[in-house]
Amino acid sequence: MEMAAGGLFSTYSICSNAAGIAGNLCAFVLFVSPIPTFRRIIRSNSTEQFSGLPYIYALLNCLICLWYGTPIVSPGIILVFTVNSVGAVFQLAYIFIFIIYAERTKKLKMLGLLLGVFAAFAAVVSISICLFQPPNRQTFVGYLSVISLISMFASPLFIMNLVIRTRSVEYMPFYLSLATFLMSLSFFAYGMFKQDPFISVPNGIGGVLGVIQLVLYWRYSSRPNEGPTRPLLESNA
Repeated sequence: MEMAAGGLFSTYSICSNAAGIAGNLCAFVLFVSPIPTFRRIIRSNSTEQFSGLPYIYALLNCLICLWYGTPIVSPGIILVFTVNSVGAVFQLAYIFIFIIYAERTKKLKMLGLLLGVFAAFAAVVSISICLFQPPNRQTFVGYLSVISLISMFASPLFIMNLVIRTRSVEYMPFYLSLATFLMSLSFFAYGMFKQDPFISVPNGIGGVLGVIQLVLYWRYSSRPNEGPTRPLLESNA
């Protein structure tokens, strides 16, 4: 009986870790996806009309979720810590490149936003340590991570709306949509294995949005573009 229980526990742990590792791999695809944009910025020696805001938001999200995955907040979910640690490094690299090549106004604005992100993260860490003890600490940081993740997963809604209006998937690359869906699905499974709703719920929502993106891609990928292409680049930092 004990051997059977041990075998079941081992299988459960293997499945849990496999889901987390798969989520890490899919997230890596998303982390490297902006590289062509920054190659263009470096070649042209200018940020042109690209916006740096998505990388600021992504950095804040990674830092909050990274903190949630630390043993001092949530023991036993180290794969949440690893994926967001890697993500934070990528976002910082993108932000520094953006600052280097941006014009003075954008440069100062991005520096201010970056300092704001660090200040907000320091406040979250300080409040969670000084004012909360386990398990309330996990609950406090968990709600913040859920809000952050849902905000991140909701960001493609603009692109989905554009796809429907233009009947074109030009601005919604298939492999990014697929990677987003697989990452959300993997971490949804990881959250379910860990019995952690702060992981499973937002990633479940992300998975649903990923399915919608894939359905839209299937629906409109074979259609020719109707009307002129609309630029998505934003002029603000």
